[in-house]
Amino acid sequence: MSLSVAFLWGLLAALGLMTLVWGAAMRRRDASLVDRFWGIGFIVVGVLWWGMAGFPAAGLWTLVPVVLWGLRLSAYITWRNWGHGEDARYTAMRGELSDAAFARRSLVTIFGLQGALVAVIGLPVLAGVSAQSMQPLLLAAGLAVWAFGFVFETAADLQMARFRADPQRRGEVMDRGLWRYSRHPNYFGEIVVWVGYGLLALAAGGWWGIPSAVLMIVLILRVSGVTLLESHLHETRPGYADYVARTPALIPGRPRRR
Repeated sequence: MSLSVAFLWGLLAALGLMTLVWGAAMRRRDASLVDRFWGIGFIVVGVLWWGMAGFPAAGLWTLVPVVLWGLRLSAYITWRNWGHGEDARYTAMRGELSDAAFARRSLVTIFGLQGALVAVIGLPVLAGVSAQSMQPLLLAAGLAVWAFGFVFETAADLQMARFRADPQRRGEVMDRGLWRYSRHPNYFGEIVVWVGYGLLALAAGGWWGIPSAVLMIVLILRVSGVTLLESHLHETRPGYADYVARTPALIPGRPRRR
């Protein structure tokens, strides 16, 4: 199997999926649907690439983690956003444009961009699922790192979900459980997951997948994750500055005394 051909098919599949989601989102007037299908997109391209490689048994060491991660992420985002309407980012963009202009722009800048990113960021997945064999030590390390990150971010999301479900905590800053030791333990877990995917790519001999894993980490840190959320929380949570002063930003550590 030519890896370049496989990548192009994966890109087309991801773009096709996001185009279908775009159609549904325009009918529902809710562009937030794109976030619910982000994880599903990696499952789609992962299964496609595994099939194009001839369904190698070694590829399951990467495909199974991708399926578990993608299903959990999409299910959690769907549950979290259910009944809350469109994300404010997309609503603000919609308010500046006519319906037709928003449909055209969102197809490219929201849905098309996320589809392209799925294929590009998914290169470690391509390396792993297409492998005919895996280097044992790197495989064990990759699975261990991935499992730690997966459990960590799942626990952080569950703790936050319970906190938000308590009406007495509305408007407060979450500083309990894992959130006592990191302001963004869910993002920390997600970064660890992608380090795991990078190690799995190396175990498959796919060093060329490492830059894509790094790109995902940069996006989490500087674009769609930590930086964006920090700015929003400083504006909307009165006690957030104090929380920042005593709590590590990302890597869990002992809370600082004030």
